[in-house]
Amino acid sequence: MFAVVEIAGKQYKVSKNDTIVVPVLKSELGSSVSFSNVMLLEGEKGITVGKPFIAGAKVEAKVLDPVRGDKVIVFKKKKRKGYRVKNGHRQNYSTVQITNIG
Repeated sequence: MFAVVEIAGKQYKVSKNDTIVVPVLKSELGSSVSFSNVMLLEGEKGITVGKPFIAGAKVEAKVLDPVRGDKVIVFKKKKRKGYRVKNGHRQNYSTVQITNIG
């Protein structure tokens, strides 16, 4: 059984006990969250496709811990002007474990 769920504007294919990294969630560590934007659901009855979402379907998950992504270097330069700026950026993410699909 798997589902395609939309979390923070991105789509993830998940099944039970999967661990995924999603954009940062405003939830406490160890708390339970549910995502109701289920776009596709596959189970014993077959495949159900939403238009755009399936009414009544939800995916429940448990928030595990916050992580940070890889550093992205932003370098700006203008030739012959002596202008050089180097900045770095790391995006914050949350790790969640899927507990139930229904």
